[in-house]
Amino acid sequence: MSAECRAMSRAQHLSEPDLERELLRKSVSLMDAGRHRCCDCGRTPLVGEHVHVYGRGTNVCELCRVLRADVPQRTELVRGEGRGATVRVLRNAA
Repeated sequence: MSAECRAMSRAQHLSEPDLERELLRKSVSLMDAGRHRCCDCGRTPLVGEHVHVYGRGTNVCELCRVLRADVPQRTELVRGEGRGATVRVLRNAA
């Protein structure tokens, strides 16, 4: 039985509040899957904050960076999800 069939059979037995809760839980876990967390504190860095990347893809937030003596391999800016999908207003020359 496929995952969709199992989900549909479970949905037939769930009350409306249970179904809403299940859908919310699934959407939050999908959002959380793509996020980078600090390996020291577990916090998700905010948009505009810098993340420091160490060996083996270890991500460290700005707050925990001061706890490390070694230099990161690179530093990246945390960008919002709408990056590249935003609308730019262009002014027409008069």
